[in-house]
Amino acid sequence: MIRIAVDAMGGDRAPGAVVEGTVLAATELGVETVLVGQEEAVERELAHYPSHPKITTAPASQVIAMSESPSVTLKKKDSSMMVAFHLAQQGKVQAVVSAGNSGAFMANGMFVLGKLPLVGRPAILVVIPTLGKGTVIIDAGANVDCKPRHLFEFALMGSIYAERVLGIL
Repeated sequence: MIRIAVDAMGGDRAPGAVVEGTVLAATELGVETVLVGQEEAVERELAHYPSHPKITTAPASQVIAMSESPSVTLKKKDSSMMVAFHLAQQGKVQAVVSAGNSGAFMANGMFVLGKLPLVGRPAILVVIPTLGKGTVIIDAGANVDCKPRHLFEFALMGSIYAERVLGIL
């Protein structure tokens, strides 16, 4: 089973809304998660849910604000985002999720995990639910001043995802 690191401090109503969503996912979907964030705040929110199966925590002392520049956030070595990506780098989780600053998320991910050799820039991919298998939208934020090469790479990555993950041929 895959384990997901969740940035407990990312998003407008964090950590409360993030912890609530994580508990729902763990309970209803059986997803194993690691809530990453300021330990006291995360534990206080988890206390509202006496039974929270498959949820562990990992401490991080710093928080990335929605207004912060992605380059500035790279200096926050103990941010919840950075710690979550280090968990992925170490193989302790297989995915990282954040409702926080998307530019910072991309920058932190590239800084810690790197990028694919033939990909100039990563892109955010979103699957929009439909009556069928869904619709893939790629570059759903965080990239500015894209070159034609980047747009081609985004299209290629999106089509591969649609085919291999969603089964859209």
